[in-house]
Order: sequence, then structure tokens, then C-alpha cells
Amino acid sequence: MKDVVAVVFDCDGVLTDNGSSWQNIHDYFGTENKEMLRRFLAGEISDDEFMADDIRLWTGVSPEIHRDDIMRAYSGIGLMPGARDVVEELKRRGVYVAIVSAGVDIFVGAIANMLSVDDWAANGFDWDDEGFLRGPMKARVLSHEKDIMVDKLSRINNMDPTGIISVGDSSTDLSMMIDGSSFIGFNPARDLARTSFREAGVPVVEGKDLRDIWPHIFEGEDFPN
Repeated sequence: MKDVVAVVFDCDGVLTDNGSSWQNIHDYFGTENKEMLRRFLAGEISDDEFMADDIRLWTGVSPEIHRDDIMRAYSGIGLMPGARDVVEELKRRGVYVAIVSAGVDIFVGAIANMLSVDDWAANGFDWDDEGFLRGPMKARVLSHEKDIMVDKLSRINNMDPTGIISVGDSSTDLSMMIDGSSFIGFNPARDLARTSFREAGVPVVEGKDLRDIWPHIFEGEDFPN
């Protein structure tokens, strides 16, 4: 078995106990995007088109949105049980820990800072000088092509891909796998995720304790007490 050199996490639903940092904003403004979500998951629209439509819905409710409004949408969201323990133990063993998320950067960045991960990438917004929303930034993380970011991480840090493990909760997270790397499905978000994980033949951890991924990272080893 190859030495584990890096673990790359999705954020929403994996490190944090929320479904989607984009959906959290919809909940805050009382909007919904079910049809666009369906089209997005089916690959009919791009990340950029999806983000622009989300903002169109929010500004239809509140024409002027400040950065503080977006942060308030995340009030009360906590870490997934075991998230801090897993990240701390991985780092103690010298494993590189990163987050690659198509979620909202001001949320993901706060989680990355809280957990002291080595690197992170996410999508986000364009703000004016006073902190008001102007629109989406061009997507940095493509939901259906997360391998671009994982491959970049591997090349920059001169990592053997066989030592990289990615962890995600959705069908699109399977795109985090690069040639030679591994994937763990955690807390599947939808039936589509369960089906996709099963068809891909990857290990799946049901439930919300992130420590349960440990035996799939270090074969046959329980999370240390």
C-alpha cells in the first residue's frame, strides 16, 4: 500500500454539517433553484451560468447585498463531527491536507482557516470597495472537473498521485480523482451520489462522523483514541 501523502476534502457536507453553502444563501433569502440545480447536475449549464442565476434570484429579493449578509447566511453551521480530529491527526502524521470545493469562498476560507489546512480553493463573488455584491467571480473550481485543481496541487507539490486520497459527498466530487489517486464517498448527499459511488466502486461511509473514513485512508486502522 502506498504511503498517504495528501487528503483532499470537499467542504460542504464533508468538513461542515451543511448541504451546500450556496443553498444556505437561498435559505437566507427565501429563494430556490431546484430546476437550475437539476440542469447543473445533468451538465446542461456551467458553473458560471449556475452562479449567475443564483445571484439573479437573490438580488430579486434584496437588490443590494453586502458581504455581511452572506456571512449571516452561515450562522449556526458547525463542523462535521470528527472533522477537526481527522485533520489534526492527518497533519500530525505529515499528510498534506487541502480543500477543493465549488462552494462559496468566504465560507470555505473560514473553514480552511479554522482547521489550518495547507491549501484550499473555492468559488465566490465580486465585491465593490464597500463590500457590496457586484456579481460572481469566474469559477475557479469547476464542479464537474475538480481533477484540474487536484492535479495542480499534485504537480506544484511534486506528489505521487497514488498517495492522494479525495473525500466527497456528491456525484460531481468523483471528478476529484486523478490517475492513480483514490476516493472515499462520505455521507452521500443524494441518491445520485450513492448510485455514482457504487458504480465507481469506491468505498462509501454512511453517517456523519468523519472519523469513520480513517480505515479507508489507513487500511485496517481505527481512528486513534
